[in-house]
Amino acid sequence: MSNENGKSARKTRLWNRVHARLATFSRPATAFTSTPEPRTIGTFARGRQITGGNFLFSGFLVQAPATAIWDLPMPDAAFEAELHGFTWLDDLAAVGDAHATKRAQTWTHEWVAVFGKGQGPGWTPDLTGRRLIRWINHAILLLNGQEKAVSEAYFRSLASQTIFLSRRWKAASPGLPRFEALTGLIYAGIALTGMDRHVGQAMRALAKECQNEIDAKGALVTRNPEELLEVFTLLNWAAAALQDAGRMPAEAHIRAIKTAAPVLRALRHSDGGLARFHGGGRGLEGRLDRALATSGIRGVANTELAMGYSRIAHGRTSIIIDAARPPVAGASANAHASTLAFELTSGRRPLIVNCGSGATFGKNWRRAGRATPSHSTLGIEGMSSSRLGEAGTASGDAELLIDTPKDVRFERAEVEGGTRVVVGHNGYQASHGLTHARTFHLGFEGRELKGEDVLMAMSADDKRRFDLAFDKTRLQGVEYAIRFHLHPDVDATLDMNGNAVSMALKSSEMWVFRVEGAVEIGIESSVYLEKSRLSPRATKQIVLSGRAMEYSTRIIWSLAKTQDTPSAIRDYETEELQMTVE
Repeated sequence: MSNENGKSARKTRLWNRVHARLATFSRPATAFTSTPEPRTIGTFARGRQITGGNFLFSGFLVQAPATAIWDLPMPDAAFEAELHGFTWLDDLAAVGDAHATKRAQTWTHEWVAVFGKGQGPGWTPDLTGRRLIRWINHAILLLNGQEKAVSEAYFRSLASQTIFLSRRWKAASPGLPRFEALTGLIYAGIALTGMDRHVGQAMRALAKECQNEIDAKGALVTRNPEELLEVFTLLNWAAAALQDAGRMPAEAHIRAIKTAAPVLRALRHSDGGLARFHGGGRGLEGRLDRALATSGIRGVANTELAMGYSRIAHGRTSIIIDAARPPVAGASANAHASTLAFELTSGRRPLIVNCGSGATFGKNWRRAGRATPSHSTLGIEGMSSSRLGEAGTASGDAELLIDTPKDVRFERAEVEGGTRVVVGHNGYQASHGLTHARTFHLGFEGRELKGEDVLMAMSADDKRRFDLAFDKTRLQGVEYAIRFHLHPDVDATLDMNGNAVSMALKSSEMWVFRVEGAVEIGIESSVYLEKSRLSPRATKQIVLSGRAMEYSTRIIWSLAKTQDTPSAIRDYETEELQMTVE
């Protein structure tokens, strides 16, 4: 299968190069017919780092203050791809001073000179779409004070890239890459003289992609919250550009925006960040709020399952639970074995988290981040609730999830002064005869979460499997661990003679974790994986360790807020992107 993948990838690269070269012979655009209002917004702190010569992309930092961006040593293909996508233009525009403007202009026009005739790794449909959006959004910044020859080369390159996209958008992988390609084609078709003939084609293709990739409830098959946000943002940009040009987006396009908005609201924690599941991160600061506001879709978060997640929010506390089957095999290249894992945020401070995606830190970290022990849930020692298998045809070397839970249950009710959610899965049934069930009960004030984890062998066949697994342990019992990964900003200490854990948040809130049952409670090392960092951040995790000795094992635990944030403290500050290794 990997041989076929390699041949297919080489063929795609070859045709991309051929069409990139052919596109340079097309008739150039000479001006803008209309310029969409800039909607891509960068980060001031990141822009400052770039102007200072600190280039942090895809988990790699290159420090080269006196080096042009295209002369940098390229530590990784993903690093180089990010450069060719030009999202860093947003960050330089956010700074907006003379130094940042000069760099934005010089590096963009150098790209035209060096790569504009079809050379380099940037000629893929998704990167070209991403690049076109930025070049058009920041056209005034890029062309201000430039000589006629430079402007003409810029427009000639825009036209070549548009023609390339019109011929190669189908080569982009379905999902986010194709949404990027088609949104870029719509932007360019609307904005450039002589390119409007491509808009209709792109609109129809985008509508079809919405029908194929976003279901009737607004969900993506990958179940990646951050990916849904990126797709939603692109659909908003495309719709706004079309409406500004006097065109009506297709019905499927509008429907996708309307159905995705409540899903994203359901995937948002109380601090505004996204739940980190199935390869997704929290999202760029403010991106979710801006996308929801731009969409104009009002409403509340979905209280039932939203893309397979259940959200409970009371008081200042939000909980998001992975309560559905993992993505199907073909869509699981970035999926995690996270069934029944949860995250909890209090106010603007995350408390319980998942480790996150380790994709930017290499193959080993990527694999580790996908395993069940990297999530806040129960796992049988030595196993994950889903296993990693061979690579898929559309995912290169990425391993797909196999042996996933076939039966995942979910119930929600408003009872006993709060909201109760009961979830369960059979991911350990085939190997150990055990079904895992979890109960969450969050009080209406958001001050106490009561939880229960149960491992049980229910049928006669399950009991036989458990007996076999039990015998293999030499009658010592099936080992399991329930993990609660803590955010790096949480200080945790064992308390009450080792029977509880006290946790202090930076907002001065205090939470206490307690447990009932025949388990050992401890605090162990953990990591928090963020793609904006140079390396994994050290943190802690609460671990409940025990052995299943019978057909039913029950563990009861609770999280209670014992001290509120002082009213004088305004807990609104956010961290800027940091360059140091922590």
